[in-house]
Amino acid sequence: MNSSQKSPRIFAIANQKGGVGKTTTSINLATSLAAVGKRVLLVDMDAQGNASTGLGVKRSERENSSYDLLFGEKTIAECAVGTRVPRLSIVPSSMHLSGAEIELVTAENREFRMRAAFETIGNQYDYVVVDCPPALNLTTLNILVAADAVIVPLQCEFYALEGLAHLTKTIERVRSTFNPGLIVHGVVLTMYDVRNRLSGMVADDVRGYFGDKVYKTIIPRNVRVSEAPSYGLPAIVYDMRCAGSQAYIHLAKEVIKREKSLLSDEKVAA
Repeated sequence: MNSSQKSPRIFAIANQKGGVGKTTTSINLATSLAAVGKRVLLVDMDAQGNASTGLGVKRSERENSSYDLLFGEKTIAECAVGTRVPRLSIVPSSMHLSGAEIELVTAENREFRMRAAFETIGNQYDYVVVDCPPALNLTTLNILVAADAVIVPLQCEFYALEGLAHLTKTIERVRSTFNPGLIVHGVVLTMYDVRNRLSGMVADDVRGYFGDKVYKTIIPRNVRVSEAPSYGLPAIVYDMRCAGSQAYIHLAKEVIKREKSLLSDEKVAA
């Protein structure tokens, strides 16, 4: 890549626990970043392809996919397709990803394949948001090796912190072995129910554990956000005024603000 080009920041949306709002966060954070004027690429690395479906990309339209990126068959320019959201493109998923783990075991440079794919991206995007699979496997490892930062969605439920120690240790191993620049950008609390006292208790526990790493924005449990994927639309397009959509817009602004702070810290350190 030409040194004069500005590389996009790559966010891995990761949590090995399913049902925490990972794909919902990937779709709506990417859409919200685009809504505030950023050029965004969403990469769907989950074999279920829910992020692709949630942005209205039909399976018949997924000729080139993230599987092709992972195995070096296609470039990002060949795989990315536009969406109904201005400034937002997506690399759709493929069912072939379900067998990728077996293929990666014996693949050459198996941990660095997504990094190689992103090196071809150029400067056409400000942010890349990657929806990771709900597992700490070789596909997720590839994404962590390629990413600049991890955003962890965390559901406000009783077992919220269970398994996060494993994710944290994995990120530390990736930092020490493959990607020293990788950071935990933040933890976002999802599916918060104001009527449920437990949600508040979990939020307090998570903030006690992660401190300032937890974003101030909390994503509420919201019917309109749940309905949106069935229409192939992000929540903020389906119903921009609903509480869930507004929360994701606030989250995008908070992510950008934190990015500016990190960049400022890097300049001071230099």
